Amino acid sequence: MVIFGASGDLTARKLMPALYNLALNRYLPAGFSVIGVALTPWTEQEFKTHMSEAATKYSRTQPVDRSVWQSFAEGLHYVAMTFDDMDGYGKLAATLDRLDRERGTGGNRVFYFATLPQFFAVIVDRLGASGVARAGEGWKRIIVEKPFGHDLKSAQELNRAIHAVFTERQVYRIDHYLGKETVQNVMVFRFANGIFEPIWNRRYVDHMQITVAEDLGIERRGAYYEKAGALRDIFQNHLLQLLSIVAMEPPANFDAEVVRDEKVKVLRSIHPINVETDAVRGQYGPGWVAGEQVVGYRQEDQVAPDSKTETYVATRLFIDNWRWAETPFYLRTGKRLPNRASEIAIQFKKAPHLPFAKTAVQDTSPNLLVMRIQPHEGASLKIAAKIPGPVMRLRTVNMDFFYGSSFLIESPDAYERLVLDCMLGDPTLFAREDEVERAWTLVDGVEAGWAAQPPPALPNYAAGTWGPEAADALMERDGRRWRRP
Repeated sequence: MVIFGASGDLTARKLMPALYNLALNRYLPAGFSVIGVALTPWTEQEFKTHMSEAATKYSRTQPVDRSVWQSFAEGLHYVAMTFDDMDGYGKLAATLDRLDRERGTGGNRVFYFATLPQFFAVIVDRLGASGVARAGEGWKRIIVEKPFGHDLKSAQELNRAIHAVFTERQVYRIDHYLGKETVQNVMVFRFANGIFEPIWNRRYVDHMQITVAEDLGIERRGAYYEKAGALRDIFQNHLLQLLSIVAMEPPANFDAEVVRDEKVKVLRSIHPINVETDAVRGQYGPGWVAGEQVVGYRQEDQVAPDSKTETYVATRLFIDNWRWAETPFYLRTGKRLPNRASEIAIQFKKAPHLPFAKTAVQDTSPNLLVMRIQPHEGASLKIAAKIPGPVMRLRTVNMDFFYGSSFLIESPDAYERLVLDCMLGDPTLFAREDEVERAWTLVDGVEAGWAAQPPPALPNYAAGTWGPEAADALMERDGRRWRRP
């Protein structure tokens, strides 16, 4: 694995701990090697030291097994270079050839782009021009981090640049949400349990809510966030990916292309979003989160004092197909909300007739299936039950499933699963070219609609609250309310 941007935060926090845990659990082949590539003028030993510190600090398994780490670290190497330096790619090629001879890596390569997006096309071009992308035996694959473009046009341009060197089958566009156990479990819930799929449609589902809530602010990413905003940062990838999985038709099998075909069908069936009635944007002001006073978005570093960038988005979507026609899907994401929570909530319709006394059903509510993606992975099904006693009284109760208590093992980090899948050549959980472009088409429509009308008075929600009042009104017009995860 060649990691471009190896001195960055992503490598330290996610990639190196993920690779160490794969080694710990014996998922990596003998001779597996990592070449870090970055501008930082480290020696190979300094690279190993920094990576050891990263694994020690961020690995989900503690303490780090020193014997496993020492064996793994024998395969760590480093090349200091700029990403456009052709001489540097010559050094990289020489190091790869040496590892093929000494460690038996067989010409197999994963090129991981853990860099700023503006370097993606440059790295691809140099990999092609230098011959590194095609030389020798074995397979060659690339993993590209989000954001994959900032609109449809830039995404298409990046796709063309990549395809000048790599085929689509070699490209793995990573969205770490798809590597989370609960996201994968959505498909298992639907397609491995006969009781759910027959009612997973407009006849029985009243609506769905998909939430990606964050209690943190922008965390020193003001320059990036000013260009992105919540719509591009979370909605375009995480939320639409979750929607496509929860709403797709049953695939004939779980071959990668079959599954991804069904996901794309969902995205193509989404009705164009009317920004006047179906989209809300917000920006947080000063407030309190977890008992701590925090500043507003406009007071964050590298943010304009009159910024119009949204830190909150809520939308109502409709999918124009036979399964979901007229069923609303409510999606929301925001910064500085009361707590960190990602979940999919499926609200079923009320029972058509209750043959009980009115006083017996006061405390009941429709069935609700909640699939918690983070931080407490699991699922909960809300049902009505009789309260013990001689009188017929009902109450809503929960049937809960928690990963930790059910399996007594810790769920692997999403990057562990996704990196391993790439090595195995399984792109099921990665975004395909047409998925990305269709998602950007939807986002561009919202951006164009917002640009054509004056923005709301910002900030319009206080940090530590659940977003602007307009988001509540979006659902209340339909006689519904947002959940409070």
